[in-house]
Amino acid sequence: MNIKKIGMYTVLIIGAFIMLFPFIWMILSALKGADEIMRIPPTWFPERLLFDNFVKALQTAPFAKYFVNSLIVTSCVVAGTTFTTILAAFAFSRLKFPGRDIIFTFFVSLMMVPWEMLLITNYTTMANLNLLNTLPALILPFMASIFYTYILRNFFLSIPDSLYYSARIDGASNWKYLWKIMVPMAKPAIFTITLLNVISSWNSFLWPLLVTNSSTNRTLPLGLYAFITEGGTHYELLTAAATIIILPILILFLFTKKYIIEGTTRGGIKG
Repeated sequence: MNIKKIGMYTVLIIGAFIMLFPFIWMILSALKGADEIMRIPPTWFPERLLFDNFVKALQTAPFAKYFVNSLIVTSCVVAGTTFTTILAAFAFSRLKFPGRDIIFTFFVSLMMVPWEMLLITNYTTMANLNLLNTLPALILPFMASIFYTYILRNFFLSIPDSLYYSARIDGASNWKYLWKIMVPMAKPAIFTITLLNVISSWNSFLWPLLVTNSSTNRTLPLGLYAFITEGGTHYELLTAAATIIILPILILFLFTKKYIIEGTTRGGIKG
């Protein structure tokens, strides 16, 4: 192994450690006692593993309810967004209608608009529909995504047109061709946008903070924020609660990061 490779791997290892350090410290802190976590200088490893911190955190706040709310919201958002993304990507990649490319370019340009600029409009819409402080208010604004449509459209464009024309000649409708041929072929891209959507929906914080004001409809990130007040400044319980919330999505990412990178790369090749 030459010096260049040694230097490259050294930089990568240092970068990986910097990225993983907050998670490692959070998990180790969740297993420490109240006096140990505030000790100066700080200690790396706990003197005694206190798994009771997780039990106390679950007893202090209704994280089971928060988990169910997050699961419902994430499932509905992912299902709805995936469905609308597939239909939109098919329309912009296969259907011929006037102004198709101009309309798609306009939609893509909207990706440059920060989502925070739409908060007031979305909040007003939910208020007019009397949906504030309800789970539908956490779901409806996220039922479509330009970014995911862009990824899937580019994947659909990589499928040869001859396959589409052959299916049409054989009598297949656009609907049947989409679900019987294109969707199975696009499983890597669909899997990628599904995973990205799960991660973003599960970690959503700002929007739930604005539209919910009771513990009944809190999701896990918002529940963790409220836990600071409800549980007091007990950092060992706070890190334990954070570990409970982050661990499922962290495990999901670690096992699927290969497919996320592959699908995003393949979806961005042609466009």
